[in-house]
Amino acid sequence: MENKIRVFSGNSNENLAERICASLGVPLGNAKVKNFSDGEIMVEIGENVRGRDTYVVQSTCFPTNNNLMELLIMMDALKRASAATITAVIPYYGYARQDRKVAPRTPITSKLVADLITTAGADRVVTIDLHAGQIQGFFNIPVDNLYAAPVILEHLKKRFPHNNIVMVSPDAGGTERARAFAKRLGCTLAIIDKRRTGPNVAEVMHLVGDVRDKTAIILDDMIDTAGTLTQAANALKEFGAKSIYACATHGVLSGPAIDRINESAIEEVVITDTIPIGEKIGRTAKIKVLSVAELLAEAIRRIHEDESVSSLFV
Repeated sequence: MENKIRVFSGNSNENLAERICASLGVPLGNAKVKNFSDGEIMVEIGENVRGRDTYVVQSTCFPTNNNLMELLIMMDALKRASAATITAVIPYYGYARQDRKVAPRTPITSKLVADLITTAGADRVVTIDLHAGQIQGFFNIPVDNLYAAPVILEHLKKRFPHNNIVMVSPDAGGTERARAFAKRLGCTLAIIDKRRTGPNVAEVMHLVGDVRDKTAIILDDMIDTAGTLTQAANALKEFGAKSIYACATHGVLSGPAIDRINESAIEEVVITDTIPIGEKIGRTAKIKVLSVAELLAEAIRRIHEDESVSSLFV
């Protein structure tokens, strides 16, 4: 595998890429990402990639525009260096929340980014827990939308060996996800009826299900400003939950998120390393980070060896 595969990383996911390479038993590819004095990004691939299968690991998280441009420029460099294939490994796919027109004269940015990635030279995309599954259809190349569920479920089974837990969806849209977790954990399900009054603003309305005297685990695909999460936690406390935990794949954690989590009734927030948390981890003792490196490494191995990836979609 070492002779044919090369894994490269932009600035956003270098630590994750190193763990992926360690799992695959290959060295991290030599790529230098620099900036001109005016901020323009310059990428230089420091090794021969002609005829190699290349994988670029880069989340389009904050700073979103910089990371997106790094990804595009690195793929263009690999294409012009005659790489056999280029796979964009995007653990967190940014601009995914604008996946349809919800008001007049608004963009569909997830489709725009899909076009940019394809034009830059990607032959395939590997991502984790897309905000909306239909984004796969915005690409005209194969997209493997993996799920962090196996990683999170393994942690929850060890953390909560008892059955006195209830999986909670913070909104109606996440019901299917929470139901799948509840089924695998053999526990009950609750749903919070939430009405959004503006961007990043949510108002809790009702609770469907029983959480009294139970350990409630809120499940979402991402935590951005943590407004939805902490309001859900307050509602669960009012309805008699004994203790409250939270899980999410993507820890965006922007703006007041850390402060809100610290001040909330949530005892622990479990996220994965699709987005590097950086210095934010030092501002709270409530966050636990799980790694998706093994999951992504296995997906890369199977793609490279032309094996089925479908068994990872559980």
